Amino acid sequence: LGKQDYKKTRPMLRATRLKAEAKKTALGIKEVALVLAAILVFLLAFYAFFYLNVSNEVDLDLDPDEN
Repeated sequence: LGKQDYKKTRPMLRATRLKAEAKKTALGIKEVALVLAAILVFLLAFYAFFYLNVSNEVDLDLDPDEN
């Protein structure tokens, strides 16, 4: 806090300090977007893995000699 704050009361100084600390620790839009993108990629990979497994099992169940 600079010299211009000498006229402020103690609670005002504390509020200013807390506001500055909250601004430093707040999550940015970039971080939130990166986390959401990572979750989306994970879910898509999970879905693709099980989709490919199920589709391979269905192909194995179809026996062309049965006709």
